[in-house]
Amino acid sequence: MIIRRRLTVGVGILLATLTAGLGSALPAAADETPTKASPKVELVLDVSGSMRTRDIDGQSRMTAAKQAFNEVLDAVPEQVQLGIRTLGADYPGDDRKVGCKDTKALYPVGPLDRTEAKTAVATLAPTGWTPIGPALLGAADDLEGGDSTRRIVLISDGEDTCGPLDPCEVARDIAARGIHLVIDTLGLVPNEKIRKQLTCIAEATGGTYTAVQHTDELSGRVTQLVDRAAEPVVTPVATEGAGSCTDAPKLKAGLYTDREKIGEHRWYRVEVLPGQELRASVSVFADRAVNNDYGTLLRAVTVHGREIVRGSESGTGRTDAISSGLRYPRPEQDDDDEEPVPETVCLQVSNSFSAPASVKTSPGMPVELTVDVVDGPDNAADVAAFGLGRGWWLLGVLVLTGLVAGLLTGWISRWRIAVWRTNR
Repeated sequence: MIIRRRLTVGVGILLATLTAGLGSALPAAADETPTKASPKVELVLDVSGSMRTRDIDGQSRMTAAKQAFNEVLDAVPEQVQLGIRTLGADYPGDDRKVGCKDTKALYPVGPLDRTEAKTAVATLAPTGWTPIGPALLGAADDLEGGDSTRRIVLISDGEDTCGPLDPCEVARDIAARGIHLVIDTLGLVPNEKIRKQLTCIAEATGGTYTAVQHTDELSGRVTQLVDRAAEPVVTPVATEGAGSCTDAPKLKAGLYTDREKIGEHRWYRVEVLPGQELRASVSVFADRAVNNDYGTLLRAVTVHGREIVRGSESGTGRTDAISSGLRYPRPEQDDDDEEPVPETVCLQVSNSFSAPASVKTSPGMPVELTVDVVDGPDNAADVAAFGLGRGWWLLGVLVLTGLVAGLLTGWISRWRIAVWRTNR
């Protein structure tokens, strides 16, 4: 009994020591975890004179926007750095030159003080012009710096009144910077011209356009977009393809963005070891008016120009994006004693878009390229090579069951015929 008690006490002391050691080690490990950059979001609100119109739930568009903003600010996740920019909020006059500069940061992008932000929004009153282009440029500058995801949410009830600076071209220029800044747009008026302009702005950066006509729709959609920024999927890396494989950038597994002009070829390089499989896909986004027939091509080629495999897609009609992909499994190396030698695979991205002469070709259309290098099939008989995945055994059981059922059915039929002939 004494020995058992001593053993129990000893085990208890040992467990207590281990627990204390683990407890002291955990904070140290947590301190070594790299801090993730906080996502940045800027809400850009149209405060032009037309926001006085009373057509949203019996109240003015401005009142509805303020109410929605209060609900959005209450729901902003703690990790999001949020800012608010206005357009048309200060100058009530007729001087176009002055009115088209009327945009300012109402609340700077950073950690959110909800009370301060709500107080700033409460002071707004519909005033002047609609300089959407300058406001987008200002918002892009507000979000500069760092590696975090960035998002602009534009809420407007009208077209830009400050041409010839086209807000759609401004959005394309922002996208061409390669900083992965997404612009989402919300329209408060169901007008076709407004919808086209706001859709063009959103599509130029991979964002979305939403028409809203009720306060709860506005607050719900903006909250959803802010939450989406708080939990980004993958941040693409900006790259620049070359005109030939020799000069092409060397890519590792990841998500990349580029720009490609209509009818252009862009080259990239990926190294694949023996026994690995290259998986690549590309999407080309039509961010401008294009003709109805189009296509995209993704080719894997050796450094000597021999085509290994290709993936292509074509279509007709209006589309926002067209995608294609390919897979290249490299065989295992014959001699296991030798050092594995990587093979350079050249990826060529081409498009067959065309556009009217009036459409600008610069900057090029957005391209999103996904590259992944994984372990390939163990041997040629691997079921994955036949596209059966993990369901091969079920298919085998079904085939065997069908065979047995057929044999039994045939045997019973013959037996019944024989009995019938005997008893006839």
